[in-house]
Amino acid sequence: MAEAYTSVPLSPLRKVIAARMAEAARTIPHFRVVVDIEMDALLSWRARINASSADKVSINDCLVKACASALMEHPAINAQFVGDAIHQYHSADISIVVAVDGGLATPVIRGADRKSVQEIAVESKALATRAAARQLRMDEITGGSFSISNLGAYGVEQFDAIINPPQCAILAVGSAKRRLVIRDNGESQLATVLCATLSVDHRAIDGAVAAKFLATLRGMVEAPGVLETVARPA
Repeated sequence: MAEAYTSVPLSPLRKVIAARMAEAARTIPHFRVVVDIEMDALLSWRARINASSADKVSINDCLVKACASALMEHPAINAQFVGDAIHQYHSADISIVVAVDGGLATPVIRGADRKSVQEIAVESKALATRAAARQLRMDEITGGSFSISNLGAYGVEQFDAIINPPQCAILAVGSAKRRLVIRDNGESQLATVLCATLSVDHRAIDGAVAAKFLATLRGMVEAPGVLETVARPA
């Protein structure tokens, strides 16, 4: 009689992922804040950049830049929970969740608040390539202050992400869809809308703080001209 299932042994990478995710789910009191963000202005901005630059920029690169800029205005989100203290970082070191064969990698774009979106694009591509080849160094996957997990390319509209400890927050990004939006004046208009879900550690961050961060992020994405300049000097 044929076996009813195939037993797949856990790889070393999958064992690490399983242990860390179980620890995070067990020890971190998660709560989530969800916001819809209109993407049309950012898509136009990205198209202008890509039309004049050899270094092509993805939507995720734009969101990394927007998150980095928003984190500088909300340092309580740009944090790690360490022992009996909360470390609020002065630089937005953003971990990008990358799918690799048999698991995930979280390479870090350091100082994303000080980099242009084109610089972020070049670095993120290089990190993703090395992640796929299992060539990332330990210093390239540790020490992030915030994470972004984007499943939009897979058609996922909304999901909840588990925090990557000791970080205090992670943004889950769904796919952008055309929707009918009702304006305040009652008029309806088609818009490209993305759902973003922020998971936060309630030990370090309260709901109002998380909501204010998402409001700032939404404002930057919907008026992306503010992202054209580097936020602050190195």
